[in-house]
Amino acid sequence: MRSDTYTGSRGRTSFVLIGCERSGQYKCRKKEFVRRNTGTGKCGCPFKLHGKLVHGGEGWMVMLIYGIHNHELAKTLVGHPYVGRLTNDKKNIIADMIKSNVKLRNILLTLKEHNANSCITIKQIYNARSAYRSLIRGDDTEMQHLMRLLERDQYIH
Repeated sequence: MRSDTYTGSRGRTSFVLIGCERSGQYKCRKKEFVRRNTGTGKCGCPFKLHGKLVHGGEGWMVMLIYGIHNHELAKTLVGHPYVGRLTNDKKNIIADMIKSNVKLRNILLTLKEHNANSCITIKQIYNARSAYRSLIRGDDTEMQHLMRLLERDQYIH
């Protein structure tokens, strides 16, 4: 939730405040956008831990502020950003398979075959494809990139 590092300034100490990922309320980033008929993962969970550095620098002291969740714990880690993130090796595998025109669902199946405990979702494959295409395109817009490819391959336009 929050942390600070001792910098030598008076009144500042090193601490970390750890809370449940479902704590707090949803904050809409766009003022004119109104959410309708959608859910949020936030439910105001009060679970909190407070850790502070021991004065000798020999470790951390952790205090339990509130130890009860107001929701059931997740049964799987699928969909959690940290667990499902793609490593550079996986990104390279995905890029190679996209170059070979492999369907995205087959890319997902291949990654799952290599690691059965993988929490990668199809959405992350779509995002990796989008990032790969953006990397190839560079600073050009999609139309500029298309026109450059047409000129390169000598199509009439």
